[in-house]
Formats: sequence, structure tokens, C-alpha cells
Amino acid sequence: MKYVLQRAVFYAATAWAAITINFLIPRLMPGDPVEALMSRYQGQLDTSAIASLKALFGLDENQSLWEQYTGYWCHLLDGDLGLSFTFFPTPVGEVISQSLPWTLALVGVTTLISFLLGTGIGVYSGWRRGSWLDGLLPVTTFISAIPYFWLGLIAIALFAVEWQIFPAAGGYDNSLVPAFDWPFVSSALYHGVLPGVTIVLSAVAGWILGMRNMMVTVSSEDYVTVAHAKGLSERRVMFSYAARNAVLPNISGFALSLGFIVGGTLLVEMVFSYPGIGYQLFQAVGAKDYPLMQGVFLIITLSVLAANLLADMAYALLDPRTRKEA
Repeated sequence: MKYVLQRAVFYAATAWAAITINFLIPRLMPGDPVEALMSRYQGQLDTSAIASLKALFGLDENQSLWEQYTGYWCHLLDGDLGLSFTFFPTPVGEVISQSLPWTLALVGVTTLISFLLGTGIGVYSGWRRGSWLDGLLPVTTFISAIPYFWLGLIAIALFAVEWQIFPAAGGYDNSLVPAFDWPFVSSALYHGVLPGVTIVLSAVAGWILGMRNMMVTVSSEDYVTVAHAKGLSERRVMFSYAARNAVLPNISGFALSLGFIVGGTLLVEMVFSYPGIGYQLFQAVGAKDYPLMQGVFLIITLSVLAANLLADMAYALLDPRTRKEA
């Protein structure tokens, strides 16, 4: 219980610091977002609305920085992330809620698949060194060494242009109306195959290599030798003694990956024009859409912290030494 409270306090303080930095960064950046918005609409907005827009975006010059900061917290606690410049006057929360499911579905599922697949292969590869599974390592390492944008472009050239098996871009068929029915779901799955496979191919080698090396190290530990001497089955020694201890670094890496799922794989969504949150962030940076950037950064930060907290809890369950040291 003490360990849980310590971690909860630590992550609460980290979240406060991250939110404060998130508040300060747009105010320290050069340029005026309201002027950028006025330029974007090229005279469609009256200049007399500048003061109102600054007040609307929390940049009122008549308020001190502290008053702006407390107002920012009040809006956050009410779930109000402001209005997007790019999609003005759509609220940032609505923009994020429309793009977040696409990223979670694509990057979340592929991250889980690559973790399970890579960890499973790494366990057998490390336990049975010199088997044919070891022969896969150079191939997977070579594929993971290819820059992702290059791998994505090769996949599009081969499977979307040359053989026309999969679509080259988009999240679904534009002739369909988004709805939770089979035509739309099947179209979304079909469009997600090519980016999903490229994500798994580029990520699985890291999980295999990390797990294999840890299995090789753990296999020579005394407690594994004792387990063999007690006559336990090969399967039980491999999973209950060796893999259970060897998997801890992979769990930490997986937790970090879970946090970055929300951020999406920016290059994936750019290469395949996928309508996820990473693509929205790319548009927000280009348009100096500070409220949308703040909203996306906030969601990413809180997701990473939540994932790390879950990883610490999983660590404490798998490794009793963690609880005792706390």
C-alpha cells in the first residue's frame, strides 16, 4: 500500500508539472495565435473582435499570468480544452474525440500484437538457442532498421500501386458514411491492414531481441539450475522461472509504448493519410493551432503517466523485491 501511495503521489506531481509546462509553452512561443487566426480568415473576421478572441482563447492582456493560469485549470477541470483554430469554432475536445478512436484502434492493436508476438518468439528463441528461430533475428532486425517512412512507401508502391491489393491512403471508403455497421467496419479494417502490418514489422524485432537477450541471461541464473535439479518440467521452468523474470524490461517498454499509442505514430498517419490524432497534431503545428496542440500534448502526457503507473503496479505484482525496496 505504501508503494502504491508513493507512486500515486509521484505521478500526481509529475502531472501537475506537465500541465503547467503545457500552459506556459504556447505563451512563450513567438507569434500571436489570434493574429494568425485573423490572417487565416483573410478579412472575414472584424479587427474589433481581437480583444474578444484573446479573451475567448484565455490570452486576455488585462489578466495577469496567474489569473490566466487559474482560469486554465478551471477550464481543464470542466473538461474544456478551448476552441480549435484549424477547425474554428469546433471545440478541441470534439476534434480529439473524433480522431482518437482511429489511433487507438490502429496503433493500439498493432502495438499489442507486436509485443505479444515479439515476446513469445523471444522466449523460445532465448530458451532454445541455435534453433531455426534464431535465424529470424537478422531478418527482423534488418526490416526494423529500415526507416519507417521508407518502409511505408515501399508497401504502398508494392501492395497499393503495383498489385492494387490494398488502398494507399485514408481510414475508410469515402463513399461510406461513418457508422457502426458491417460495411463501414469492414472498410476501416481493410484500410488499416497495410499501415498495421508495417507497424508490426518495424516494431516486432525490438521485442524479440530484448526478450531473447534477457532469456539468455536469466537461463544461467542459479534459481533456474535449481528448478531443473528439482525435476520440474521444461515448460514450467521456462515460463514460471526464466520468462517471468526476463519479461520485466519488456513490460516497462510495453507500458511506455501504451502511453505513446495515444500520440499515434505520426509518420504512419502522414504516409497513409490516416485520420488519427498524430495527423491532427501535424495539421495543428502547421496552422499554429495552439489550443489543439495543447489538447493533444495534454492527452499524450496523461496517457504516458497513466501507462507508467500501470507498469509500476504490474512490476510490483511480478517482482516482490520492488515492494520491499519501497
